[in-house]
Amino acid sequence: MPADALNRTALYLRLSRDDEKAGESLSIENQRAILRQYASQNGGRIVGEYIDDGWSGTDFDRPAVQRLLHDAERGTFDTVLVKDLSRFGRNYICVGQYIDYIFPACGIRFIALADRVDTADRTSAGMDMMPILNVFNEWHAANTSKKIRAVLEADWKRGKYTNWAYPYGYRAGTDENRTAIVDEEAAKNVRRIFDLRLQGCSVRAIARTLTEEKVPNPTAHYTRLDGKRSERRCSPCWSPKTVAAILKDSTYIGTMTQHRTARFSYKNHAAVRIPAEEHFVKENAHQAIVDRETFAKVQAIGNGVSRGRADRTEQVHALSGLLFCADCGKKLKYKRGRRARGAGGGYYLCRTYADLGKKHCSSHALSERQIESLLLQDIRSMLGEVPLDERKEAERFRRRAADRGKQTEECGEKHIHALRGRLAELDKLIKAAFEDKVKGTLPECVCRDLCEQYRAERERAESVLRAAEERRSAETADSADAEEYIKHLRHALRFGRLTREICLQLVRFIVVGEKPADGGARQIHIYYHFSPPDLPPPENR
Repeated sequence: MPADALNRTALYLRLSRDDEKAGESLSIENQRAILRQYASQNGGRIVGEYIDDGWSGTDFDRPAVQRLLHDAERGTFDTVLVKDLSRFGRNYICVGQYIDYIFPACGIRFIALADRVDTADRTSAGMDMMPILNVFNEWHAANTSKKIRAVLEADWKRGKYTNWAYPYGYRAGTDENRTAIVDEEAAKNVRRIFDLRLQGCSVRAIARTLTEEKVPNPTAHYTRLDGKRSERRCSPCWSPKTVAAILKDSTYIGTMTQHRTARFSYKNHAAVRIPAEEHFVKENAHQAIVDRETFAKVQAIGNGVSRGRADRTEQVHALSGLLFCADCGKKLKYKRGRRARGAGGGYYLCRTYADLGKKHCSSHALSERQIESLLLQDIRSMLGEVPLDERKEAERFRRRAADRGKQTEECGEKHIHALRGRLAELDKLIKAAFEDKVKGTLPECVCRDLCEQYRAERERAESVLRAAEERRSAETADSADAEEYIKHLRHALRFGRLTREICLQLVRFIVVGEKPADGGARQIHIYYHFSPPDLPPPENR
């Protein structure tokens, strides 16, 4: 190392969580002592310390590195001193850019003590070895990343919880697997969120209710538990996004799902979503907060066509979002006004008509009392005589489902048979291509291209076949479907009026036709969750 005297010197120190395992030799205190001693012996005047504690060397968005670069451009120092190259970074491209371009452009000397690198002497052996050392440092980071991933996968397979934070409503257990334990104070709020959703409240309305009641949101709750302030801005309000995430999280029924997201690579730390088939899932991993039936009902509401839009009085009406125009396919819009007073409530209008006028669609006006009365009448007509003959109704449900199945069975079977035949044919073609290659009658490049085409087609065919088989199985009603159907009918019969909860559980959507000018019968088609036909709503067709 040249004995050139130092002047204004900046010390850079870094320690990652993995480096902590190496012991005292890499600690911040040890690095500081070595660098200060060298600066003192060589006449350096330390003008600043830049410390990244707990940061990976592959990430150059570190706060201290960014501050170092900013001060370098301002001319705060003329020398950067580090213990070794790996302390500055483990990304050989970024390290090379700083040492070869950025620091020289700012007139700054760079010294890595342990690696004998000093940019003041470009002919030294340390400078010659610098590219190789940088590559080795990055290889170390890549190798460490693979080892960590292997340990994580082993933990996931044996059911150990590896995330640092637990979902709202749970806290860390003290056993080896860190099994989630119910936090009853937060769990009661989770149950209330699900109950409000079943009652027909939108996620926005639920968030507003919790905020108005001053219920601590997840961040505020955990801050109060551990006494630590979050570095992020902590709003006291509940957001619809937080409520929606809780309603979709299967953790609350006792299912532990891990590896939902991952880093893009050990150098690019951007998070990417992992496909569901690659998740690590363990059923009944911990105590449930919400029962499976409630969770399934909430998912059905979330996947339905209705979003439960509230009116000016903050009320979500029973059939809001479930009515569709038979002509343009848009939803019917709820209105209040003078016209509603004589009808005993509000009324519904085609949204296209309400927004664009009669040139684009007719009104399809329908009073709230009229459609709710019609729906109750239709439900009671399906029930038949009271009390409900459950055996007769279950048989009627199975018969209607069977009739629907007969209409599609022949076409579906032919399609599935053709797909299976094509898959068998593709297997033979791939095998024949390999045999021709071995015999020397087919060039290797042609064989490779053919096999890639066959494999791509095979993957597409398998995907289509899987979807067709799932669709066929879904079209067959079993006893469980019939029991669920009866349960919902019994539930509706017990209540004398329609509520938002009943409508969401029974009705998929309702198609409303225009009232004929000649005074004829108006066409209104009601489609239920547990009765055929299984059609998409008009606006999705």
